[in-house]
Amino acid sequence: MTIPYNYVTVSVHLDRIIRNYNRFAQNGPVIPVIKADAYGHGLFQVAAVLDAAGAEIFAVGSVEEAVSLRDVYPQKRILSLLGPILASDYDLVCQHDILCFIHHFEQIAKLGEAARAKERKRPVDVALKWNTGMNRLGFRPSEAPAVINAVREAGLQPVMVSSHLACADDPNAAETVKEQAAAFTVALHALRHAGFPVVGNLANSAAALAYPEFAFDHRRVGIALYGGNPFWRTSHETLGQDLECAMEVATRIASVHPLRAGESINYGYTFTAKTDMTVAIVAAGYADAYPRSVSGKAWMVWNGKRVPVLGRVCMQLSAVDVTGLDGVSPGQKIMLLGGGGKAAISADELASWWGTISYEVMCLLGLNPRVYAE
Repeated sequence: MTIPYNYVTVSVHLDRIIRNYNRFAQNGPVIPVIKADAYGHGLFQVAAVLDAAGAEIFAVGSVEEAVSLRDVYPQKRILSLLGPILASDYDLVCQHDILCFIHHFEQIAKLGEAARAKERKRPVDVALKWNTGMNRLGFRPSEAPAVINAVREAGLQPVMVSSHLACADDPNAAETVKEQAAAFTVALHALRHAGFPVVGNLANSAAALAYPEFAFDHRRVGIALYGGNPFWRTSHETLGQDLECAMEVATRIASVHPLRAGESINYGYTFTAKTDMTVAIVAAGYADAYPRSVSGKAWMVWNGKRVPVLGRVCMQLSAVDVTGLDGVSPGQKIMLLGGGGKAAISADELASWWGTISYEVMCLLGLNPRVYAE
């Protein structure tokens, strides 16, 4: 929690996360991705319910984030997707038995050195990351013979082979997904042919929904776990339409007053009333991770009814149109995300007003004070 002094409350519905998880787990093994504080939903709280639901592997971001879970889950396989970056990370990997993504030769050498210094009784397990077309991190499949030699010389034990899909959430990019899957298969087979008993994972949330043929041994499910539909407003939208948004965000109304025809509101006077109106001033703004970019675009939900945002979002205040609504008064709750029923605002919808994706909506709004729904 990094925004402690405001009126915004994030409500996390852990039961919805588990239902989303079970939706995928019924079709095969799932690696739940709980990096970045579980996409703003709370690392330890989400890990606890997923552990109870039978998750065998947790995928987090940094090595340090993985280490933070180790004391709580001493026997759990914990995967660091970022892998070792700092010099201190290599010792932490060896000391706490963290399975980490390894994506270049220098990491192989350094981790081997750290393992020898620790005088471990068994090799350090590693997950080898392959660049199959995203061109961000990873070995190229053509480098497989050199990678195999390097891990053998370093005394490391490959147990997992992974890659990232670049365009799985684009219904028009099926050929790109297939090309990446074919490249990944080359790397996977090379490691197995060399005698390493590796498992493979390539599919993210979008691929888990649309490309079950590329599931391999596990699917790494992230955004869908929290109710984000990777195919929202695409031709594949129905594939994720039953996912449940696990986060709701509320704040309080600070004031309610008239706005006369011809009067403008908020900085820059970007909204001018054409008729007499009633406006509510809401205690939420960009300091609360409710961005200025939604000015004049977004809606909030009051008492099951949608109300539009007027003018610019300010640092800690925004204005909404409550004309014709009875009973609106200061101190009442108003929803920025969620809201229940047909009026509910999804993370995907808020992201569209924001000009971003649901990942960013959850991660940033999740910085506000959190409570966990019963």
